[in-house]
Amino acid sequence: MRYSIIGSGSVGVALASQFARSGIAVGMANSRGRDSVVSIVREYGETVLPLTLEEAVTADVVILAVPFWSHLDVAKAAALWQGKIVIDATNAYGVQLSDLGNEPSSSVVGKAFSGARLVKAFNHLPAGVLAQQPGTAEGRRVIFLSGDDDGSVTEVAKLVQALGFAPVSLGKIAEGGQLVQARDRTWAPLIFQDLLKKEA
Repeated sequence: MRYSIIGSGSVGVALASQFARSGIAVGMANSRGRDSVVSIVREYGETVLPLTLEEAVTADVVILAVPFWSHLDVAKAAALWQGKIVIDATNAYGVQLSDLGNEPSSSVVGKAFSGARLVKAFNHLPAGVLAQQPGTAEGRRVIFLSGDDDGSVTEVAKLVQALGFAPVSLGKIAEGGQLVQARDRTWAPLIFQDLLKKEA
């Protein structure tokens, strides 16, 4: 699997640090070009590579760590999304429900990536917490997942585990996934919930 993170803000950098810590290769891109990413990823050695947006969208698994409406620009960067997994780490806080057509924000994102399999993940923790060691003496930090394709949720769960976190599936996006869907001026109940899962 080839992974990429699109977005070099606090969430994107937090995720990049976890890939580097785990020794999992990942590319990082933003809308400003490769050169603007070079200084951000330098501390991670060869594990996190600076990419152009056009290069980043060729990955098998693309993580969206961009402001909500910027997902539309990312979607336009690839002619074909068929078969790819898109991980939606965005939050639609401040976006009115009417602008979403009364749908979950991830459903709106998914429509822009025709043919891709979308999984909601990595959006519920503040970047500072997401960057911390995922494993503690009390257990592994939980990452909530939701998606309408079970196979894709399983693949993302494997990535979450490889990064050292504990995946917890909430089910379909329109069902349990609503628990991590921020919109308008409302944060869903599970956003900001920093939970730990004991090892079996």
